[in-house]
Amino acid sequence: MRLEVTKRSGNVRLLLLGLALVLAGCERGRAPGQPSEKVEVADPRQVVDFATLYATNCAGCHGVRGEGGASIGLASRGYLAVAPDAAIREAISRGRPRTAMPAFGRSAGGLLSDAQVDALVKGIRAWAPDGLETSPDAPSYLATGPGDPARGEHVFREQCGSCHRPDGRGQASVGSIVDGAYLDLVTDQYLRTTIIAGREDLGSPGWRGVIGKPLSAQDVSDTVAWLAAQRQQIPGQPYPAARLTVNKP
Repeated sequence: MRLEVTKRSGNVRLLLLGLALVLAGCERGRAPGQPSEKVEVADPRQVVDFATLYATNCAGCHGVRGEGGASIGLASRGYLAVAPDAAIREAISRGRPRTAMPAFGRSAGGLLSDAQVDALVKGIRAWAPDGLETSPDAPSYLATGPGDPARGEHVFREQCGSCHRPDGRGQASVGSIVDGAYLDLVTDQYLRTTIIAGREDLGSPGWRGVIGKPLSAQDVSDTVAWLAAQRQQIPGQPYPAARLTVNKP
C-alpha cells in the first residue's frame, strides 16, 4: 500500500513539473517546442547581405575574396577597371551559355532576386580601390567588330607566345590555351575579358602586354578570333584514331 502511494506521489510530482515548464514557456510568449528567435534561419530569398550571397554563390569559382580561382578574379584591378556594372549584372543574372557559369537571376531560371543580384554587383564594385579609373587607351570591354584570325595569330605569337608558346600549347608552368576542352568551356567574351584584364592570381598581364606594347581593341578582337578558330566544331570531336575501337560481330 505504501509503495503504491509513493508511486502516485512521484507521478504527481512529474506532472506538476511538466505543467510548470509549460506555463513558464507560455509566460515567455512561446509555445512548447517553438524554437527561440536566436536559432531561426533567415529565408534565403530575403538575404541581401553581400558577404553571405558571395560566399554562397560565387566564392567557389572566383575566390573567397574575389582573388580568382577556377575563373577570373572579380576583385582584380584590371577587371574592375574595364567591366561596367551592366556587364557584371548580366553575367550574374543570365550566366554564360556553354560554360560552367550558371544563371543566378530568377528571370533566367536561377534563385536570386533582382535585389540580391544588385547587392552582388554593388559589393563587387566596392572592391575597386579608390581612384581606380579606366585608361582612355584601354580596349573596350565588348568587341565593336569582328576580328581577323590571321592577324590574331601574329599578335598572339608576339604578345603571348613567351609564356603560352607561339602555338598556344603551353609549357610546364602554363597550360595549353588552345586545348579543346578549355575552349569548349569558355566564351569569346571570357577570352576577351581575360586578355584585357589579365589574371593577377596567375601572374598573367593584361592589355598592356609583356613587351611594353599595349594591345589595341582590334588586337584583342583579332586574338580572340584566332583562339576561337581553334575550337572543335563539335565538342569532344574528333576522337584520336588510335583510341577508336570497332565492335566486330
